[in-house]
Amino acid sequence: MPPFQQFDERAPVFVISVAAELAGMHTQTLRQYDRLGLVSPQRTSGRGRRYSARDVAQLREVQRLSQEEGINLAGIKRILELQDEVTQLQSQLGSVREAIAAMGGRTSGSRSGGGEGSGRVFAADSAGRVSTLRRGQRPARPDNGAVVLWRPGGGR
Repeated sequence: MPPFQQFDERAPVFVISVAAELAGMHTQTLRQYDRLGLVSPQRTSGRGRRYSARDVAQLREVQRLSQEEGINLAGIKRILELQDEVTQLQSQLGSVREAIAAMGGRTSGSRSGGGEGSGRVFAADSAGRVSTLRRGQRPARPDNGAVVLWRPGGGR
């Protein structure tokens, strides 16, 4: 067994008193932030709050933005939402790149004609799942819509 195992930063391991101490805050502040949706810990079956290391880091960031930058809680909430959205989009982009690479396509963004992968058509659904289409084939149009990606001039 290795001396150090990977720690899951999202594992809900800290009770509210420990999380408050780690973040340098009062437990009532953590409860207020939970009510406002700034930092929402997981809940036990008895409805007790359990904070992860990521939650504690986020609490510290809320405190820093409030005290050092003078941002109000509504602004902080929006900043945190945007940061989460960026993280999700980066993950989704990584998945798309992996899917394209697995299909033998290029991920460099080059628009030069010819070569392997030119003229391929891909469709991505709203969840980011990418599928390859044959030339002239149209993607299925689910109720929630789909985005079709193509390379201009690739079919000539």
